[in-house]
Amino acid sequence: MSKVALYEYDCILLDLMLPGGSGLDVLREIKRLSLTSGVIIVSAKDSVADKVEGLKIGADDYLSKPFSLPELAMRIFAVVRRRNFSNDNLLKTGGISINLLGKTVNVGAKQLDLTKTEYELLLFLVENGNKVVSKSALAEHLSGDMADMMDDYSFVYTHIKNLKAKLAEAGCRDCIKTYYGNGYIWTEEKV
Repeated sequence: MSKVALYEYDCILLDLMLPGGSGLDVLREIKRLSLTSGVIIVSAKDSVADKVEGLKIGADDYLSKPFSLPELAMRIFAVVRRRNFSNDNLLKTGGISINLLGKTVNVGAKQLDLTKTEYELLLFLVENGNKVVSKSALAEHLSGDMADMMDDYSFVYTHIKNLKAKLAEAGCRDCIKTYYGNGYIWTEEKV
């Protein structure tokens, strides 16, 4: 609960059998706080009553242990897609198409060669389109809890610079705007 109070998550994996408490109590608290995070229960308890109770409280999905990692990855993807991208695998903004399943980005007909970090950065900016995203929020998104321990955000500047250059080379020059001292904003420029 301390992590949930400090950070905003797209998806939370929640076990029902926790030391010193029940995952269902944690789920009730998440719902009481009106957090928008998706919740997938992962548990060795696979009775129908446990599944129904978890889903009734507000979990988005329930996965019984043991499970395969590819199945878990697709269930996480489905929760994030529903919550952030209108349940569509192809996200279009301006002249850019992002294939969420294939993790590819096209500007017009040209496919961009993005690193994993550049892809995650682009997706986060697009997801927060027309809102200024702070350097600290970008750092937290890209590095998780490690962002608290960083002295500066030079890695954010580097990835933004590289992403802007790749987009500009493909014909999308002004879709990431810098708001000096505040952060960055994605604008839906037509290519």
